[in-house]
Amino acid sequence: MKAQSTIDTEADVRKIPITKTVFGPEEMAAVQKPLESGWVVQGPFVKQFEEQFSAFTGAPYSIATSSCTTALHIAVAALKLKPGDEVIVPAFTWVATANAVEYMGAKPVFCDIELDTFNIDPNKIEELITPRTVGLMPVHLFGLCADMAPVMELARENNLWVVEDAACAFGAWYQGQHAGTIGDAGCFSFHPRKSITTGEGGMITTARAELDTLSRSLRDHGASRSDLARHNGPAAFLLADYNHLGYNFRLTDIQGALGCAQMNRAEWILQKRTERARDYDRMLGDVEWLATPVVPEGYTHGYQAYVCLFRPEEPGLNNVEELNRRRNELMTRLEDKGISTRQGTHAAALVGYYSEKYGLRPEQFPSAYIAEQLSLTLPLYAQMTEDEQSQVCHMLKEEFV
Repeated sequence: MKAQSTIDTEADVRKIPITKTVFGPEEMAAVQKPLESGWVVQGPFVKQFEEQFSAFTGAPYSIATSSCTTALHIAVAALKLKPGDEVIVPAFTWVATANAVEYMGAKPVFCDIELDTFNIDPNKIEELITPRTVGLMPVHLFGLCADMAPVMELARENNLWVVEDAACAFGAWYQGQHAGTIGDAGCFSFHPRKSITTGEGGMITTARAELDTLSRSLRDHGASRSDLARHNGPAAFLLADYNHLGYNFRLTDIQGALGCAQMNRAEWILQKRTERARDYDRMLGDVEWLATPVVPEGYTHGYQAYVCLFRPEEPGLNNVEELNRRRNELMTRLEDKGISTRQGTHAAALVGYYSEKYGLRPEQFPSAYIAEQLSLTLPLYAQMTEDEQSQVCHMLKEEFV
């Protein structure tokens, strides 16, 4: 006989997505304003969005971009990354982290992770530093900051710059500092999977005035002044000068207006996601085969995602394939029941391009490989109801074999 549950019949089962955006009348009204004004390219709403983002994170400068990938690309370009250089990145991260290094003709050097946090293992960084190493790119994965104190110490000792990949880390804090404000620059994502969204979009944060100026130029073809500044100033008929080889990585004012509306509800979104995460912690506390997210002392988790580790037995390279098969079967059964799940992300070091180009193998990054094979993301969104969350937890326990 099955344990009593709020889920009594198949008819009670509802489709539960992995996440949902939070849009309301405010967002609908916001995106109409640039349409009504006729100024839809990068303009006043992008500027307002940047100012709101700086006010929230405490970053002296915020520079909006077309995506987090382009934010990373601009950041490393502004830091003068060049062919032949090396940058240390985590082995378990979305491929865009390494791609930003590769775009510049430099080499991403992959570092294994800590399996409990899914973040770069600071104890493994120093052995990867060579005379060609110029920078470190820690990732604050799923909303939990990497351990930045030892990262920054290594950077200082070896004269390296630090770019924080904070794609998932809006609302994440480390020892009193918001993610993206600790290194030389931080890069955020506003993809719909993130806590706030502009559809696609990104943001660079920095305290360095020269990086702010150069980043603003690089996102706009290398222009000496923006279209908005040119049109609002004298001699609008003259084009800007172009002293840098830049890119077209601008955010539109339609997206900027949407970002402003999202920032106005950001505190509520983060509060609700945290409440749902804590409810998961409570409801899954007795599930021994699932390791739920950890939050070390001094950290505030942003909960971009609630990512667990499937571990019915101690995982290792000797049993990860069998455990992966069991995890996938569980996720398939949940999908059949209307519960969406996802793996956390991939081991970027082991995707086809990087594994083939650099001859990389799973045994070089055992924790990253295990994380790729055994991570399990549960549905999480601000509007999630108690019934939906109870359904997820019930089905998760019910379908485990």
